[in-house]
Amino acid sequence: MARWTLNDIPWDRFDPSKVEPDLLAVIKTAALVEANAADYVVYLRNVFREDADFVAAAETWGVEEEQHGAALGRWAELADPGFSFEKALADFRAGYSLDLETTTSIRGSRAGELIARQVVETGTSSFYSAIRDATDEPVLKAVAGRIASDEFFHYRLFAEHFRRYQAKTRLSTWARLKIAFGRMQEAEDEELGYAFFAANVLQRDRAADFKAVNYGREYQRRALQLYRRPHIDNAVRMVLRAADLKSNGWLYKLASRVLWRVISAKSASMARAA
Repeated sequence: MARWTLNDIPWDRFDPSKVEPDLLAVIKTAALVEANAADYVVYLRNVFREDADFVAAAETWGVEEEQHGAALGRWAELADPGFSFEKALADFRAGYSLDLETTTSIRGSRAGELIARQVVETGTSSFYSAIRDATDEPVLKAVAGRIASDEFFHYRLFAEHFRRYQAKTRLSTWARLKIAFGRMQEAEDEELGYAFFAANVLQRDRAADFKAVNYGREYQRRALQLYRRPHIDNAVRMVLRAADLKSNGWLYKLASRVLWRVISAKSASMARAA
């Protein structure tokens, strides 16, 4: 049973005076990525094709992710009446897609795939927690809070299945770390850049060229400024748990300190450049 529906959101409390342009651009982008979860469900169904329990969980995950996109898209349309979530999503899907033919995990194993999925959910849980804490707009705060909770639940779901596969695969510590931190670096991939382009550029200029600007960087500049140290600390703990490592020792302290410094410096550099 779904933990919440669109009817549970207090849409009547929307306050247009609390909408911030940079955050609005981020939400439009996130709405498209979340709503496009069906492609990832196909990918996971292919990779885990004989595992009926996991496939069923992945399909439920996909439905909930699509609801996240619908909620964010509806909020974006309230904040910007000229924005069409449906049109932006169609543009995104026309210009970006996954390889849906593969039947093996790009991580090398099913256990590795589940580590990567936990890292993704770590990122989204932290991201929506940061949005919840950054915004004063009541409806967005409610939406972001519910999505952050869902993403943490999804993280635990993938962790449960990972333990089952790890018991058979026995990935080494180095292999687990390589997958976890490697997936973190992929946060700058083309998907977010094209989603930003489809949501924030094509709707204004149908002749715009995606290759003309680094739209992934445009998205990052707006998104990174949302984070605070507690969000990073929590994310590092979750990533270490995903790699089946202790989340409160020296590695956590080192990784958290380094990641916070990197994000702070990168955010400041992008702000200056803008």
